[in-house]
Amino acid sequence: MVVLSVPAEVTVILLDIEGTTTPIAFVKDILFPYVKENVEEYLQAHWEEEECQQDVRLLRKQAEEDSHLDGAVPIPAASGNGADDPQWMIQAVVDNVYWQMSLDRKTTALKQLQGHMWRAAFKAGHMKAEFFEDVVPAVRKWREAGMKVYVYSSGSVEAQKLLFGHSTEGDILELVDGHFDTKIGHKVESESYQKIASSIGCSTNNILFLTDVSREASAAEEAGVHVAVVVRPGNAGLTDDEKTHFSLITSFSELYLPSST
Repeated sequence: MVVLSVPAEVTVILLDIEGTTTPIAFVKDILFPYVKENVEEYLQAHWEEEECQQDVRLLRKQAEEDSHLDGAVPIPAASGNGADDPQWMIQAVVDNVYWQMSLDRKTTALKQLQGHMWRAAFKAGHMKAEFFEDVVPAVRKWREAGMKVYVYSSGSVEAQKLLFGHSTEGDILELVDGHFDTKIGHKVESESYQKIASSIGCSTNNILFLTDVSREASAAEEAGVHVAVVVRPGNAGLTDDEKTHFSLITSFSELYLPSST
């Protein structure tokens, strides 16, 4: 087993989710298809609720910002006189969601609606989040060694908490000290990692970031964060240069904490 020694100055381990703690197949084959298959029904059931209308307003704002993009799908503004046909408006939102998802967009508006849909599904017991078998034992060990553990994902903080709170391992939210999403910045921008360090109250070199995406790893490195790229089944392949440049692990159990001896 390859062992990667964690630098002594590291006090925080920052985790990506998709392809790092959780199989990409769970996200691609279960979470995202659930949204596509159920978004119209969800909107019809919750349309009159304020939370749903907030989601729609955010999606409409995003649609206005996207209006210059090829194939962008508009969401018309409500007239405000109560004469609007809800089904017509719902179809516009559904079409926009389909368009964004077809491009694998990471917009806050889309993530917020997805998060609310997943919340309903998790709480109803329709699905449980999957984690790689090495994840929970390793995180428990890190915490016992005094490490702080945070999550940084393009999925909303609410969606992250749903995954950790409704997993095949039970409710494991207690293993995470805090959550970050794209509201703090995008994962391919180095400034995001500086903001995370400031929010936690540490230096960037006190953080070890685990991700499967090389562009995220590069951005974190640029900010002074320690990085290991996680190689899991189903993840995108790495170039020879990336394999040479980054420290690679295939399991969280391959991390060696000097402080834990």
